[in-house]
Amino acid sequence: MRKSFIAQNPSVLWFLAGLAIFTLGVTFMSEAAGVDMISTSFLKTLGKTLCLCLVAIAMDVVWGYCGILSLGHFAFFGIGGYSIGMWLMYARTEGIVATSLESAALPPTPQEITDAIGSQIFGVVGSSDFPALWAFSHSLPLQLLAVVLAPGLLALVFGWLAFRSRVTGVYLSILTQAMTLALSLYFFQNDTGLRGNNGLSGLQNIPGLEARGQAVVSLWFFWASALALGMGYVLFAYVVSGKFGSVIRAIRDNEARVRFLGYHVEHYKLFIFTLTAMVAGVAGALYYPQAGIINPTEIAPIASIYLAVWVAIGGRGRLYGAVIGAALVSLMSSWFTGGSAPNINLGFYEIKWTDWWLVLLGVSFVLVTLYFPKGVGGIFDALVRETAVERQGDYGPDKGAWRNDEGKPS
Repeated sequence: MRKSFIAQNPSVLWFLAGLAIFTLGVTFMSEAAGVDMISTSFLKTLGKTLCLCLVAIAMDVVWGYCGILSLGHFAFFGIGGYSIGMWLMYARTEGIVATSLESAALPPTPQEITDAIGSQIFGVVGSSDFPALWAFSHSLPLQLLAVVLAPGLLALVFGWLAFRSRVTGVYLSILTQAMTLALSLYFFQNDTGLRGNNGLSGLQNIPGLEARGQAVVSLWFFWASALALGMGYVLFAYVVSGKFGSVIRAIRDNEARVRFLGYHVEHYKLFIFTLTAMVAGVAGALYYPQAGIINPTEIAPIASIYLAVWVAIGGRGRLYGAVIGAALVSLMSSWFTGGSAPNINLGFYEIKWTDWWLVLLGVSFVLVTLYFPKGVGGIFDALVRETAVERQGDYGPDKGAWRNDEGKPS
């Protein structure tokens, strides 16, 4: 009898239960609940951390399970942020313009309102015209579709060109990094319509929710981030289980052999690459309204490298490992770079963690790679490893074993 999905993946229930307990605990301690044990700023930090955990899971699936070291997935994360950011800026500016024109002697025409909105948004880069990228910025449903479709389409086109050419290994990683760099440089230009280096700001001010206050809105975004993380975990746990999961693991371990067995390797890789890009876009759309601003530096190649470091520290090939790595590094980064960590005075030199955090992160990555290749998640595996079933009879070699008669000519 075939086991159910949950029976095959008991860690999913444990993860969802832990996430639910964590969400309820934070909710009851939040400022919005009246307890004020967790400040609104820290609540936003926790919400952003959940979003980073979601994009880390996507990275783990494409790298840890399928063997594609993508150094461009944070670009998809940023595209999702820009997609929702355009609607947020347009709707908020539209409200400001409508209020300022209420006292006008004559009612403004729709074109005058549009021109005023354009001047407010693009005046910082010396323009007032809406570029083609903003054609649907007035529509929330269409921009929500763009959150998923824009990164998905980019990943689909890029992946199709790369995978059909059978680019693999470090060469594929370089291509994804080049894509990220090109996208970042493109966004830096003022004439792209995304306000260049200024980026999109004021995203924490959600149109229509001004009366609710940041404490309540931040709690709602925290709930949405937790829900997205839970759904993303279940989705990817389902994807990597069963026959499909076995195939993508086989592609990771020996792509040529899987191809010789008759599988369309490119189709599997393209599906994983595109799906993870779309989930990364959703994570970005939830992250940047909590951050309040997005600019091209957010999608620079170094951001995708950080993402790979998080997954490596947590333990690639384990969904919960990616969550552990992203949460651990993100919260530690906020603590060290936010000035909360006390500086260490050695007498001849003072260690300021705001300057030394990246060094500490790099050393941690090297140590984990050398001494804990399975990451932090591997430690949990060792603690809960099940006892192997006693084998009776000859069922073939143990995993990783070399039988005496293997390699001998018949």
